[in-house]
Amino acid sequence: MSSTFHSFRVAGALALVGALGLAASASAAPRVIKLKGSDAMQYDVKRIEASAGEQLEVQLSTTGAMAKQEMAHNFVLLAKNAPVDALVMEGAMSRATDYVPASRKQFILAATGLAGNGETVKVVFNAPKEPGEYVYLCTFPGHYMAGMKGVLVVK
Repeated sequence: MSSTFHSFRVAGALALVGALGLAASASAAPRVIKLKGSDAMQYDVKRIEASAGEQLEVQLSTTGAMAKQEMAHNFVLLAKNAPVDALVMEGAMSRATDYVPASRKQFILAATGLAGNGETVKVVFNAPKEPGEYVYLCTFPGHYMAGMKGVLVVK
């Protein structure tokens, strides 16, 4: 078999596979963002930059001396138009839903469960497609007010 014929067969086969949608697409793994929370009620990362629509995996690890019911952390990413103070206040009364108020879920873009000492929680999501700044925070009572917040900057 001539090399020209062989090249034609390979190219033709690849074109057919692609046309049938059978090509193996190597979907990129999400970019991992590691955050830490502690008894100081602060994230160690206060700013995350992302491309519009980029897939991210936020991993939140918690260390501390207190029991989980007394000190735990989560990561909650909010929409641009979220009523942050009202959401946090209502969240403080929402223990059954990890302090994330179900009545405000239209403003929640991504959220983890609560992580106590030695635990790690994670969430995978796509960054918003609209460029801008999006607040992320911990909804455990008192933590947002103590400064446990940051911003996701979408470019």
